Amino acid sequence: MNTEQANKMRTGKGFIAALDQSGGSTPKALRLYGIEESEYSGDAQMFDLIHGMRTRMIKSPAFNGDRVLGAILFEGTMDRDIDGIGSAEYLWTKKGVIPFLKVDKGLADEANGVQVMKPMPELDALLKRAVAKGIFGTKMRSVIKLANKAGIDAVVKQQFEVGRQILAAGLVPIIEPEVDINSPEKAAAEDLLKAAIAAELAAQPADKPIMLKLTLPSTDNFYADFVKHASVLRVVALSGGYSREDANAKLSRNNGMIASFSRALTEGLSAKQSEAEFNAMLDSTIAGIYAASIT
Repeated sequence: MNTEQANKMRTGKGFIAALDQSGGSTPKALRLYGIEESEYSGDAQMFDLIHGMRTRMIKSPAFNGDRVLGAILFEGTMDRDIDGIGSAEYLWTKKGVIPFLKVDKGLADEANGVQVMKPMPELDALLKRAVAKGIFGTKMRSVIKLANKAGIDAVVKQQFEVGRQILAAGLVPIIEPEVDINSPEKAAAEDLLKAAIAAELAAQPADKPIMLKLTLPSTDNFYADFVKHASVLRVVALSGGYSREDANAKLSRNNGMIASFSRALTEGLSAKQSEAEFNAMLDSTIAGIYAASIT
């Protein structure tokens, strides 16, 4: 674990940019950015275009470590360069932004009201590459749809087991058990989730801290104990489908939680914008998310 990066992540002001849309969500991300599926063919071209969008965001003067603490990258972005420098190294050395890597391989089919992560047989090899490329931490997502104790316990157990594998490789895991914002049992699911996480944290040494990425809760400051917990480096919030305005409003009422928004960060950006328009839009977006993250 890079101590300078860990200190910045623990005490710095700002938020984490989630730039980690993968294969399934990339066409939608490009469409929102103003590039239709008819404008490209095949995965290679699609990933070139999304890398172009991410590069444009990262290189923008609006995007730097004063307000953006970290950025979560997709594996394909980590393996590519920005101006001839590896993306992770570029983020830290040129922008002062801490690089993270999305490591999960997607979700298993729903069972017990949840979707755990698919198996990750290649994880050790991926973590080794990530360390070599200057990555600080990782992110992995599960989804909770119902207040089912067996399901939620399975999600948390898997997240922490894989999290400890990631810690052993020298990286800091962002544990992300997302609660679906449209769940008819959202608040009850959050009660069960909080209890399951608290039990795992009780066994987590403070010198091997993890991060938590959680859905904005139904009760303000519901995760305050985790924000203060010695074994938690930072608690970050996902926007989960809320509009940026709603997500920022909810986040500002959860003291100490910071944003890790994906779609809410790119909302309003377009391939058709001039550099000045693009940078102005990104600047105002970053300003809003930053303000909500420092409450």
